Amino acid sequence: MATAEKKRPRISSGAGRRPSRKEVLERKKAIDELIRKAIAVKDHLEQFPAFHKFQINGLSVYLESGRGDKLTLPMRKYIQNLLKVNMEEPYGAEWPSEEKIKRQEMVAPEARYIFIKQYLDGFTTECSMNQDAGVEHNHAPCNEGCLVGFVHYRFVLEEELPVVYVYELQMEPSAQGKGLGKFMMQLVEQIACKNQMGAVMLTVQKANTQAMAFYTKLRYVISSTSPSQVDPQIGLEKSYEILCKTFDSEAKSKLEDGDKEL
Repeated sequence: MATAEKKRPRISSGAGRRPSRKEVLERKKAIDELIRKAIAVKDHLEQFPAFHKFQINGLSVYLESGRGDKLTLPMRKYIQNLLKVNMEEPYGAEWPSEEKIKRQEMVAPEARYIFIKQYLDGFTTECSMNQDAGVEHNHAPCNEGCLVGFVHYRFVLEEELPVVYVYELQMEPSAQGKGLGKFMMQLVEQIACKNQMGAVMLTVQKANTQAMAFYTKLRYVISSTSPSQVDPQIGLEKSYEILCKTFDSEAKSKLEDGDKEL
């Protein structure tokens, strides 16, 4: 896998020497610029043609890019409904308040999406929402009925490192267990490396044992930023873990230090 280690701005200092304020500020400015450039990319899928389609195990889908501030009302309702179907049980009593948070996160300008759409009736003509509906490829329009899932991700700063944070990976029950989830995470990791991000991070509910097992197989580990690693007592009180996969030594030292197996 490609790494971000050689290109991302680093502080050059001798052994035992603290970086100067100027060096710290210059690095911060450079990292902020990395994130700004990543956010400005109109369609990250264009750089990865091998990931435009997924056809295996009886499932035939194609992918499209979108953004939170361009979602139509029908698309927002679809996302809300799928979140409720998949996440109400893992969140339990926390779901009502968490659902409100997710509705706000969903439409944020910095939210980036990859929509998963199924070919209809076996035809290869790609149907999709047009650009006004929040999707950045141009195909003949269709309703949300051909959607089978989505990924919501963002380029953010964690522990002074640029990372891709996966807010949601959601698929219809009929599309699960066919390798599509692994395919989508591989794409997100490629996007992260292409944009010189140090890691991919995400949050998983402890009660969602299926998701925890899924990410274990993909070699994600509990991050040192997760409550259970920051303070075991606090971790016992929290219902989630923060997971990560790092791509260089600096990110590993800051995000995996002291990590434990899932």
